[in-house]
Formats: sequence, structure tokens, C-alpha cells
Amino acid sequence: MKFLLLVFSFLTMTIFLSFSKTEKIETLKIGKQAPLRDYKMESTDEKQVSLESIKGKKGTLVIFSCNTCPFVIGGDSFQGWEKDYPAIAGWSKRVGVNPVLVNSNEAKRTKGDGMEDMKKRAESQNYTIPYLLDKGHALADAFGAKTTPHVFLFDSNWKLVYEGSIDNTWNPSLDKREDYLKEALVALQSGSEIPTAKTAPKGCSIKRKS
Repeated sequence: MKFLLLVFSFLTMTIFLSFSKTEKIETLKIGKQAPLRDYKMESTDEKQVSLESIKGKKGTLVIFSCNTCPFVIGGDSFQGWEKDYPAIAGWSKRVGVNPVLVNSNEAKRTKGDGMEDMKKRAESQNYTIPYLLDKGHALADAFGAKTTPHVFLFDSNWKLVYEGSIDNTWNPSLDKREDYLKEALVALQSGSEIPTAKTAPKGCSIKRKS
């Protein structure tokens, strides 16, 4: 009897682990080329858009975003980064970089992150940045994107030059504001070295389907 119980326990644990095990996704490293550049995604204006099709003269900025995360839309303790999207669009376009927002929350398509929700959000918040639906989180997986938001800045040759957070304002106890993305854009325009090429992305985890 004890033997049978042990066998049953082992089989149960094996089945559990097989279903709970998830493939480790590695974040794209600085200096690497952007993957899936020709992968087409639907935008809130009902166009099929690829990263290659929106590439800027100096580069491309990809921000993984969504409609539901407090780090994007704001909450009790933090106003969220969505309020900064117009300024980010301005900074980017002034230096010849085209920005894009990507929603990869496949597990929340019926809970606030579907295309109709995205259209309403883009309209209500006056988005000036293309907002794309990443079906099956294919782009997020290829990039190794972890959070909303998670920023990836590429130069004109699709080389990753900055990855991480927009700035450090999520931290209410900060001593000094650090505008990581803005500084990276300025450096990219001038051709100088990015002062801080990698920071820890802060936000809600991307809601992938298992």
C-alpha cells in the first residue's frame, strides 16, 4: 500500500510539474538585433503594422504597454507612465526615432486588453503613438519583454541600445530623478554613448497564456 501511495504521489507531482513548468524567456541583450521586424500586428486604427514599416531615420522605440496595469494607467501610489506618452512621442520624433506601443497581454483580452478596449483607451487618452496588439505575445516572447511598461530602444541598424524602464519616478523615495529613456534618445541623436544602457524594468508582469 505504501508503495502504491508513493507511486501515486510521484505521478501526481510529475503531472503537476509538467503543467506548471514554463519556458524561461531571456530578455534581448544590448547590442543584439531586433527580432520579428516583419511580424505584422493590428493597430487601433485597423492597419497591419510591422516594426520595419514604422522604422525611424535614427531608430525605433518599442514600449510594451497595456490598458490595465497601474504602472501604465496610474494608481493610488503612482500616477503611471501613460501620462508621459505624449512627451515620449515628442522626444522620439525630434531625434528621428519612431515610437510604438505594443499590448501583449494575451491572457487579458477579455478583461480589458482586447482590441476594442485598446481603441477606446487610445481615443480617450489621445495617443499619438501607434498602439498594436501582439497576438499570442509573439513579439514579447521574442524580445523577452517582462513588464508593462518595458522599453526597448533600437538604433537605425536595429541594434538594441537601451532596455529597461522609462525613468525612476515609480520610486516615491527617490533622491534624484533619472530620465533614462530621454537621456538615451539624446545620446542616440548625437551619436554618443548611452549613459545608462540597461535598467530594471518596473511594472506589472505581461499576462501571457500558458
